[in-house]
Amino acid sequence: MFVHPLKIGTVELENNVILAPMAGITDLPFRIIAKKQGAGLTFTEMASAKAIYYKDDKTRKLLNCNGEKKPVGIQLFGSDVESLVFAAKYISNMADIIDINMGCPAPKVVKNGDGSKLLQNLDLVGNIVEEVVKVSNNVPVTVKIRKGFTKSNTVAVEAAKIIEQAGASAITIHGRSRDEFFSGNVDLEIIKKVKDSVKIPVIGNGDIIDEESALKMFQYTGVDGIMIGRASIGNPWIFSKILYYLHTGEKLKDLSLSEKLETIEEHINLEVEEKGERIGIMELRKHMAHYVRSLPNASKIREKINQITTKEELITYLRECFESNSI
Repeated sequence: MFVHPLKIGTVELENNVILAPMAGITDLPFRIIAKKQGAGLTFTEMASAKAIYYKDDKTRKLLNCNGEKKPVGIQLFGSDVESLVFAAKYISNMADIIDINMGCPAPKVVKNGDGSKLLQNLDLVGNIVEEVVKVSNNVPVTVKIRKGFTKSNTVAVEAAKIIEQAGASAITIHGRSRDEFFSGNVDLEIIKKVKDSVKIPVIGNGDIIDEESALKMFQYTGVDGIMIGRASIGNPWIFSKILYYLHTGEKLKDLSLSEKLETIEEHINLEVEEKGERIGIMELRKHMAHYVRSLPNASKIREKINQITTKEELITYLRECFESNSI
């Protein structure tokens, strides 16, 4: 059976289907929704170790896990050992898992030597993991990587061995290089090679968009778990669908529009409760764009949503849109 509890260091997950950390997406409200849909583990948005080191309030707010069903992972990014050690020590009393981002392809991250840029300096990769593990207070440390910085320099297997040797408890591998960003097809072969090269759990990531692609990742690579990112935006039900399919071999019936609306309204309420009405409604816009994309006239609906500034107006408008399409 592909779905099963997964042990990462001292932490046991209910299942091995995991929500990826995504900047601007996996805030506390979205993580709560994903957990309700069955995600076995969620991660915060990636937080800058240097920002934590310099006591940046905005960054520290990203770490809020109050009211969230455990376990929750906190993801750090950075390349400066001193600030990563400080940040890891700081979050070790609130995180169930500390994850180090060594895979982000974003230019603003890479230009500072962080994220996937670290894959060009494997000595530093090992040093960072080793030092973070030392101060983590027995909180398991995991690392997220890509296959390499460029397509012509695939280092994932070598990096995975170094990361394991340095004391990490699990590795997530996205099967693309940094220069591929999210284009082309994910390389399942490199994920399989990483899985075969280490003894700690390996989590496969990339192109998991539905039940079939989840099954394919497990079957082809033999990974211990899967991580779902972009396909969950506007579609948190993907977790319950994949879990059901992998357990039974059958597909869950699609939710009705009214059932979907119920989850969307919960998401709106959680967001406003967490961030206040003005900021919450603004930050919800990117989620709403995905929630309504299957509705007729989605572009006009999005345009209207982007002009709405209150919770009451947003919920009223969404009810009109969903109810008129469910007749």
